[in-house]
Amino acid sequence: MSIQVNPDWWKTMFDEVYLLTDARSVCDQDLTRREVDLICELLPIRPGHRILDLCGGHGRHSFELYDRGFLKCTLVDYSRHLIERAKVQAAENSCSMEIMRSDAREIGLRSNSFDHVCILGNSIGYQKRKEADRQIFNEAKRLLCSGGWFLVDVTDGAAVRKSFRPLAWHEIEDDIVVCRERQLIGNSIHAREMVLSKSKGLIRDNTYSIRLYDAHDLEKSLEQTGFRHIKVITGQTPHRERGDYGFMNHRMIGIGKKI
Repeated sequence: MSIQVNPDWWKTMFDEVYLLTDARSVCDQDLTRREVDLICELLPIRPGHRILDLCGGHGRHSFELYDRGFLKCTLVDYSRHLIERAKVQAAENSCSMEIMRSDAREIGLRSNSFDHVCILGNSIGYQKRKEADRQIFNEAKRLLCSGGWFLVDVTDGAAVRKSFRPLAWHEIEDDIVVCRERQLIGNSIHAREMVLSKSKGLIRDNTYSIRLYDAHDLEKSLEQTGFRHIKVITGQTPHRERGDYGFMNHRMIGIGKKI
């Protein structure tokens, strides 16, 4: 029986439970530093440049960039929970970055506002229609100034297919067990995630889906959006230890310039 997925799953999935189940990837400061190291290597970022962290979750990359002296960061995400968490962290650390909640397809910001727009941590492919990702790419291009750079970090679909595992689980400390069932359906993976507490029972039973891109697909999408000087880098993984990190295992990065 195929896993049935609510097309709006992404509107409610990214909350405090997500930060628990995906903590190995999204709450690891050392891993975040390595990811930002790569961003700084691939993009000509300079102090004073305006950087948009689009679909940036609770702002782990924005805060790391800010700590490195890139003070003109703007964080945008749809999740109310993650944005509120980022605002609390910013207040606690006297961080003056702009933080806002918005749909990435249509952000209420002025055109030509940023020198760099980054979408990190596999934050596209959430919606069934590929046109939704094209809308996000078009919005990123609109927000970039002429000569600005776009960077997108996404699951490497070709690598995922080669190493596909239908079942995976991992434990979090002594109490939480995360179990995932996956199905490869066409160009998408459908997944069911069950989160169980040994002391409290079932915490979450949700489904979600990710549409897969290979390097050619990503390059074509960037080209059709109008970016130039496009480069796609495969074989990326920030994790140093072996293990099943889901969609965060095998990654590729696409970059393009707005002319």
